[in-house]
Formats: sequence, structure tokens, C-alpha cells
Amino acid sequence: MRYYLLLLICCVFTLDARAHPMPNSIILLDIKSNGVAAEVQLPISELELALGHKVVPGPALQAYLLEHIHPQSLEGKPWRVTVKNLYIQPGGQTYTGPYNEVIGELWMEPVEQTSVRNFSLHYDAIIAEVNSHKALVSVRQDWERGNYGEQTTEVGVIKLDVKSGTIAPLIVSEEQGSLWWGFRSMVALGMQHIAAGTDHLLFLLVLLLPAPLVVRQQRWDGYGGIKYCLMRLIQIITAFTIGHSITLLLGALGWLRLPGQPVEILIPVSILVSAVHALRPLFPGRESWVAAGFGLIHGMAFAGTLANLQLDTTRMGLSILGFNVGIELMQLIVILLVVPGLIWLSRIPTYKYVRVAGAILAGIAATVWLTERI
Repeated sequence: MRYYLLLLICCVFTLDARAHPMPNSIILLDIKSNGVAAEVQLPISELELALGHKVVPGPALQAYLLEHIHPQSLEGKPWRVTVKNLYIQPGGQTYTGPYNEVIGELWMEPVEQTSVRNFSLHYDAIIAEVNSHKALVSVRQDWERGNYGEQTTEVGVIKLDVKSGTIAPLIVSEEQGSLWWGFRSMVALGMQHIAAGTDHLLFLLVLLLPAPLVVRQQRWDGYGGIKYCLMRLIQIITAFTIGHSITLLLGALGWLRLPGQPVEILIPVSILVSAVHALRPLFPGRESWVAAGFGLIHGMAFAGTLANLQLDTTRMGLSILGFNVGIELMQLIVILLVVPGLIWLSRIPTYKYVRVAGAILAGIAATVWLTERI
């Protein structure tokens, strides 16, 4: 009876261990034009077990990493490795509870002009001392292949081969990309950003709600005619495009930086102002100036997506152009779908109720977003 009880207990602990494995290291690779940026995530519990002492980010830990990371070309020519940054952050969760990890940001560069897309990664940090440890390697960003960091691609696992007692290098072999492929992916990203960015579209649509109408006695009145309507729509859309294009360019190049939260807060503010204007004219005849002004704010929100890519000048220029083309294409699609119905509705008396209902719903949505972001 005791034997079966002991066996049951062992099985339970074995299942629990399988369900909550000890943390492994993670290596994320960003393929650049002249080298590879790597982010190494080392669980502190395992690292301290390997080193035999408490971990403190500093020169000693930097030297340890450099001693255990040796990328080289497939011809055997070593690369130059530099540790850019070391810090500690919260990691994941295991059966023993949450754990912290050391983050090492490295730059790996071929000494000679060899391919940055095909190389062998000799790596044995922690694994050399803790034989059960593994390093999971993935490509996080590869702009020329259309991978801009939204999802990672697994490359392989570095671990000890128990039979031979050796740690084999991992061969990283990425398919060849192109500038055109990268540009095309940025166009798609721009379209996706607008399609998923309800707040950006809502601002523009609410600002367009009263565009076909004329103002009389400080109130929105009837339809102003097809020429009047089209001119106003074109002015508003063009002004918004110019506004967000300017700050997208400045922000993506790092020439203009604003904290993220104020920018995110000002976007629902812009919707709220446009909603009030759709109910009663606040700035009649000056909608294009308001669209341009708030477009500057929306452009800063767009720029954060590109600034994080950390690309060289050529690829960043193509990214800005492609991303902006994608934004404009998606805006154009939405406008072509909405504007004909907007012009038709504005010619009938019941448009007043459509305008008021749209403005109120947009105002409610903006208030909710504003509260959340504050």
C-alpha cells in the first residue's frame, strides 16, 4: 500500500513539473542590413545557479556573456560582439512562482563582409554549467522579409547533447529578402494600422459629418450643393493627411519625441471636439485647419510604430513612405465607401438625426477612451 502511495505522489509531482517547467533562456534576433541585434533573456534563478553567486548587472556579467556568445560566418570567420545594455526585469511564471530575468541587448556584426542572414551561433551561457538548461532562439524582426516585429519566427533550440556531452552551434539561415518586400510590408502595416485604429477613423468621419452643410445663425443648416460639399471634403481630408504626414516623418526619424500617454489622450480629445462641432458649429469654415492641427497629434501616434524598428536611413525612408501610403490607401477606401452616402443623406431633412446620433455616439466613445487613457 505504501509503495502505491509513494508511486502516486511521484506521478503527481512529475506531472506538476511538466506543467510548470523551469524557465529557459530566450534569444530574439533582429536581422539588420549590417549586423544582427540580439536580445538575450536569462532567468536569474538559473543564471545564479550557473555562476554560483548573486547576479548584479555590470562588467562581470557583461564579460560572462561575451565569453559564452560567439557568432561566426558559415566559413568560420568570427563576428564582433558588443553588449549594449544589461538590466533586470520581471519574467514569467513557474511552479515555484514568478521569476526575474536579466536582459542583455547585444550587437553582433561580421568583421568581414559576409552574409548577416546566414551564420552559426555558438552559445552556451548557463547551459555549460546547468546541463538541463536550454536557449530558445527566434527571429523577431527581419524587415527585408516583411517581419517587422509583430510575431517571432522560431529558429531552433540550443542545448546539451547528453550522448556526446557537447553543445552544438545553431545554424541561422534566413531566406533572402529585398527592399521591395520590406516596402510592401510597410504599406500593409499602414493599412492595418488604420483598419484597426478605430479612433483615427472616427475622428476623420465625425469631422466629415457636417462638411456638406452650410452654417446659418450659428447652426448647421441645409445641403450646400455638390461643389461646396466636395471642396470641403477634399480640404478636410488633405489637411488631415498633411498634418499626420509631417509628424509621422519627424517622429519616425527621431527629430520630434513626445511622451506616449499625452498623445494617446489627445486623440480622444480630438474626437470629442469634432463630435461637439458636428452638433453645433465651433469652427465653421476652419475645419481644414482643425483637421491639420489634430492630424499632427495622430501622426505622432503613427510614428511610434516605425521609431521602434530602429532601421538604417534607407530602410527607414522606405518604411515612412510605405507606411504613409498604406494609411492613405485605407483612408481613401473608407472615404470612397462613406462619402457618397454622406452626400446623399445630407440632401434629405432626416440627415439632422443621422448627424446628431453619429456625433453623440462618437462623443460617448471618445469619453470612454479618454477615461481609460487618463
